Amino acid sequence: MADKVSKMVKEKPVVIFSKSTCCMTHTIKTLFSDFGASVTVYELDEMPKGKEVEQDLARMGYNPPVPVVFIGGDVVGGANEVMSLHINRSLVPLLKRAGALWV
Repeated sequence: MADKVSKMVKEKPVVIFSKSTCCMTHTIKTLFSDFGASVTVYELDEMPKGKEVEQDLARMGYNPPVPVVFIGGDVVGGANEVMSLHINRSLVPLLKRAGALWV
């Protein structure tokens, strides 16, 4: 994992790399919000070094580079992967294990 990305996800229960105009990221953020999950969102198009982070994510194999979701420091993937976890009922237990939910 790229050093910059690694530092950004370390010790945070849930991290979402996003762009403020991305509708798929909006869906994921809404899902986590509805659960009441503790989430850190990095809007790459609003950050001073957001372009560098976006390039790191692309080098890590994420194309498109947003949304990319990390739970408990581990990459989950993009919107499709998050929605698959939700549909098969493994997203909430994953969020609980990461300390993002207290329900």
